[in-house]
Amino acid sequence: MKKKLSKYLPLIPAALVLGAMMFPSGCANTTTPPTGGPKDTIPPVLVKTAPLPGTVNVPTHKTQIKFTFDEYVVVKEPNNIFLSPPLEKKPKYKISGKSIIVSFESDLDSNTTYTLDITGAIADNNEGNKYEGFTLVFSTGSQIDSMCMTGLVQDCNTLKPVAGATVLLYKDHADSAVFLHRPDAAAKTDEWGFFSLRNIKDTLYRVYAIRDANNNNIYEPDQESVAFLDKPFRPTTVYNDSLYELKKFNMKDTALCLARKTDVELNLFREKPSKQFIVKKERVGLRTAYLTFMAPGANIHSMRIKGLPEEKLISQFNPQKDSLELWVNDQRKMPDTLHLLINYDKTDTLGKLVPTDETVKLAFDKKVKAEMQKSSQKNVKHEDTIAVFKGEVDPTTVEQYGFRLEFKYPLIQEAWDSLRFRSVNPRQQEKRERFKVTRDPDNLRLYTVMPVEKLQDGFEYFLKVPYRKFRDVNGYYNDSTELKVSLPKDEKLSTISLEMSKVKSRYIIDLLGEKRDKVIRSFIIDSDQTVVFPYVKAGKYCIRMTEDRNKNGLVDTGNLLEHRQPEKVKFFKIKDQFLIDIPERTEYEQKIDMEELFK
Repeated sequence: MKKKLSKYLPLIPAALVLGAMMFPSGCANTTTPPTGGPKDTIPPVLVKTAPLPGTVNVPTHKTQIKFTFDEYVVVKEPNNIFLSPPLEKKPKYKISGKSIIVSFESDLDSNTTYTLDITGAIADNNEGNKYEGFTLVFSTGSQIDSMCMTGLVQDCNTLKPVAGATVLLYKDHADSAVFLHRPDAAAKTDEWGFFSLRNIKDTLYRVYAIRDANNNNIYEPDQESVAFLDKPFRPTTVYNDSLYELKKFNMKDTALCLARKTDVELNLFREKPSKQFIVKKERVGLRTAYLTFMAPGANIHSMRIKGLPEEKLISQFNPQKDSLELWVNDQRKMPDTLHLLINYDKTDTLGKLVPTDETVKLAFDKKVKAEMQKSSQKNVKHEDTIAVFKGEVDPTTVEQYGFRLEFKYPLIQEAWDSLRFRSVNPRQQEKRERFKVTRDPDNLRLYTVMPVEKLQDGFEYFLKVPYRKFRDVNGYYNDSTELKVSLPKDEKLSTISLEMSKVKSRYIIDLLGEKRDKVIRSFIIDSDQTVVFPYVKAGKYCIRMTEDRNKNGLVDTGNLLEHRQPEKVKFFKIKDQFLIDIPERTEYEQKIDMEELFK
């Protein structure tokens, strides 16, 4: 038997190879590559630092900090390697094996506690899993500072958290400190606008926050936003490893991130530019031009077009008074270049505002030249020969805002008594209705036609603008048009009623959408009253209240050197939630104590 088997043994390898060639699908899948196992979702783990946390008497010259991980890593966000107090130049880094080595181009200060934060900077080399973060503390002196503080940086208008802002602490309380030198401690805000400063001295600080555009840790007002505390702040909490607020969290864990308590809140705003001059000029039509000023609040003493009487020039500032629209009220042929002679308060070489004469050349651009050529051709469109205007009316807001008529150019002839406003009831009976007309204070081309009597459900309302009753600066008359509106019949719509009590000042009440980026409706109040937002679709909304201290209807910015905060903004909140969920067919009512809210 053994002899028979030994006879066939040499043939076995050949048979195996032949079988694999004849039946490949049974032995291996040649078209599907190996999967390589499950995807790596585990972030890197920090296994060692050099020096160790809490090390004292660290050398100030050619200092290096080494972070070693359990796998190969990369630096995804270099700006998130942040040293406090910061040096003139940002930290440098290099990768060596599984380690990140951080170094500094200049010497560290002596007898100083430093923190080096790498939160959000590191990820693994293969899948890009981010390392949640770590803050290494060390000292170039014989002891480690022991105090800490936390806070929130938010936008002054929306109260949304500001990510990536730089918080600055100064022992120097002079107003100029934040403009001139780097801080004594600093930190970056996370995605929730939250910041923590650990291992800082027990002393009084001036506290600021900035959007640091060039990462130099110094405030530059012409290009950056700023926030500040009204009074110096002294930290009261002693740092320890168990403090919840100083732990590193996954930024996607909303509950954990929102549970962190804060010592201070900083409202970030953009200051008005410090210099005033004309930065832009544009001729946008045959008789239309724009001027843009560097700073709001432009002050003009006199202005006219060369060769024309002063009264031939019509002008309109925007609410901020940093943009001026101009129209020439003269039907004569306009030259290719208009010369505007203007005297206004301009910043001189010493930084002072002084009355200055200036001649501004307003030349046609290519678009306007094409418009001129078109007007002399046979294919002139109808809208090129009439006083163009746009009429709008929204059923959901007609009771508050009425009918809106906006002309493309200012009017030089008006006939508002020629308008015809009528109603038709459900039985098709027609009635003449009364109305009043007002011109918008911020737009001289915009008019509101407001019904005098309360609009009724089931009625149809018609506003007729007759033919050739209005003439604009180009000499053109209007076409006729008719606007129609009825109060909404959708039974799914809801109403929001806010009973405002203890109103001691003037407030702007805004209804905003879920993202807080658009005003849907707005009221201004200066006494106790109920504010009603009718015909609201189901959805999520925010209610913003702004203390309008100077009564200009705007949310005004602050001024750092004048120690003036931006106008105070509050949102109505339920259980610390900004959003109010409005279902269908709901009469939503809330009482708001304004004195308590703004105390």
